[in-house]
Amino acid sequence: MGRRFEELDWRETPMGAISLRRRLDPALNVDVYEVKLDDDYLMSSLFTVAEEELGRLGLAELPGADLDVVVGGLGLGHTAAAVLDDPRVRTLTVIEALDEVISWHRRGLLPLAGRLTGDPRARLVRGDFFALATDPAGLDPDSPGRRFDAVLVDIDHSPRHVLHPSHAAFYTPAGLRRLAARLRPGGVFALWSDDPPDDGFTATLSEVFRAVRAPVVTFPNPLTGGQSANTVYVASGAEGDRPSGG
Repeated sequence: MGRRFEELDWRETPMGAISLRRRLDPALNVDVYEVKLDDDYLMSSLFTVAEEELGRLGLAELPGADLDVVVGGLGLGHTAAAVLDDPRVRTLTVIEALDEVISWHRRGLLPLAGRLTGDPRARLVRGDFFALATDPAGLDPDSPGRRFDAVLVDIDHSPRHVLHPSHAAFYTPAGLRRLAARLRPGGVFALWSDDPPDDGFTATLSEVFRAVRAPVVTFPNPLTGGQSANTVYVASGAEGDRPSGG
């Protein structure tokens, strides 16, 4: 176990002051890793079930093998690790806006860091996911126009509670159509949300994708002794899909 409390990193970023903290939870007797942006808690290693399910639910929709996957948002690495657990995955591109977060993994400050940086299928890319999703060159700066089997996103708290106002346009029909153009035929877009299923956003997804669902992922909350829940939106069958191609 580590110290009772330790700030592993703190830096000013264009989005605010980001910090990585590790604390010993005396009730559970485990080290808890937490990320804060200014005074806003972004993530905690106590609550990773839904982040892992984002990877599993998204890939479960896909048949076949040799999958090329994008994860938008690195965080503590749980979605990326869940993707790498699937042996069908050929490549994983993780897009993270903050150098600081990538540095935590490359410096080995987080429990899953070795898995992500040591897997030859995985690549950590510094970039603004939302800007790349609308860029004509696409999501892979090294391969303009490249398309993917799945794009899995865990960045904002929810489609209506975004970390920066510039992200809001992504959650509109126009923004989602641009994202869908980065998918191969039959490809999947999946999104983590901290809020309950939003009928309005589900309707927006349905303007772009033929198959949309919003399963609720429940998990134990050790802080309350009860259950908590997140939502994972899963969408496939974008407009313009054809039965064959790549």
